[in-house]
Amino acid sequence: MGTWDERFRSGEYPSDPDPSPVLRDYLEETSPGRALDVACGTGRNAVFLAERGYEVDALDRSIEGLRLTRANATARDVEDRLNLIQADATQFGYPANRYDVVTISFFRTLDRLSDIKRALRPDGLLFYQHHLRSDPPAAVGPSTDRYRFCSNELLHACLDLTVLYYEESSELVDGKRSATVELVGRNSHGGTQAYPARR
Repeated sequence: MGTWDERFRSGEYPSDPDPSPVLRDYLEETSPGRALDVACGTGRNAVFLAERGYEVDALDRSIEGLRLTRANATARDVEDRLNLIQADATQFGYPANRYDVVTISFFRTLDRLSDIKRALRPDGLLFYQHHLRSDPPAAVGPSTDRYRFCSNELLHACLDLTVLYYEESSELVDGKRSATVELVGRNSHGGTQAYPARR
């Protein structure tokens, strides 16, 4: 496998993927503010958030991915809402209490998750989706289980948030099995909460 710059340049990774329907649904219940897209890739979440009125910090170590993110934002006339940050998400100094929404798609970073959660403002939303270990093994995503989540691993790591949505699932994508997890959590605490309507 080449570097992410090479993968983005070669078209091995989709240049303009759609955001998750789960993210779309939960974002309808928020008001635009400031957002962070961790390991933004080609702007799957960052451009979508900018289209919804958010001021977005789009973070990725790949200059080629950031170039594609900017191009996708320009094509949708939202490049003025995007702040591109070239940095390693595993080393980045996440600012505390800054973001109303944080998104992570297909990037494993449990060792920095506590720092990322601290970057949420009170009642801020975390959206996280990633590949899962499965039986039979999934063919979409990382080639080894080292970079996949175990069942319930992400849920356990986010129990300090109010978990609004959690699902582990599998599907066939172009004839290949994909196993993924999606979580939406709110930075709120206490025994009484406001919950979204059942979908």
